[in-house]
Amino acid sequence: MDSKRKKRSVATSKLHPLNKHQGRYDFDQLTKICPELKPFVAFNKFGDESINFFDPKAVKMLNKALLKQYYQIEFWDIPDGYLCPPIPGRADYIHHLATLLSESNQNEIPKGKHITCLDIGTGANLVYPIIGTQEYGWTFIASDIDKVSIENTQHIISKNEVLKDRIEIRQQENPNQIFKGIIQQDDQITVTLCNPPFHRSAKQAQEGTLRKLQNLKGTTNVTTELNFGGQANELWCKGGEKKFIKNMIQESKQFAKQCTWFTTLVSKKDNLPAMYDALKRVNATTVKTIPMGQGNKVSRILAWRFS
Repeated sequence: MDSKRKKRSVATSKLHPLNKHQGRYDFDQLTKICPELKPFVAFNKFGDESINFFDPKAVKMLNKALLKQYYQIEFWDIPDGYLCPPIPGRADYIHHLATLLSESNQNEIPKGKHITCLDIGTGANLVYPIIGTQEYGWTFIASDIDKVSIENTQHIISKNEVLKDRIEIRQQENPNQIFKGIIQQDDQITVTLCNPPFHRSAKQAQEGTLRKLQNLKGTTNVTTELNFGGQANELWCKGGEKKFIKNMIQESKQFAKQCTWFTTLVSKKDNLPAMYDALKRVNATTVKTIPMGQGNKVSRILAWRFS
């Protein structure tokens, strides 16, 4: 395939320059804007103010404070056991999408309601649409298969005036479909985004969480209940990340005229060759791999389009 039909770009992995969450958290400021966070803040062994990141209640309260300080969200909550994502990493994805869109807009990030984003699997937390609407004024369609997630995201929107008329929630009725049943006939989508379920099974998800906690704490004496949470559909699906994204790529071809860019996170680098092969089979005309990094975690965004 010639260079006009397929292009790939790879850059150094680090937090996006536009990300507001550079460096350490300012707990003095965060506790002022969200006093409920204060009981969870203490000095760590290095003499720095921090929270216990193994305490789900502390992590949830930190997210509330960050969303209030940086994104003007007065109310935010998630049901117990649902995924509580790290805000800086979620913000990074949004800023990388903004840069991607700027490349076809004279290097100016397009802002405003005319930019429509589709968040596949928004979860109960709604974090991607919150950041995208507040940073760039974009509108969002947010989908999920989980009824509790749908109800919770609608509740978050109803409690925040800044989100009303900016985010539309749609439930995916068929768990075997991704874009079908969500993208409607008259929709024109600027960009899709997705943080797909990574694991192949519940057992693999539990083992992965346990390894993560053991690495972070430097001990094997941990349990999987101490984590950011996550329901089955948020953490695993049959075939894992590779199968999910390959299905997404195959289905995206049917919506090539309704969507400018399709994107997804790819956690495992070894899955990329299979993704590239799948994109060749559907005749994607442009493919980009955009590295992302936060601390010791390295991920990447896979983006493609058909025109």
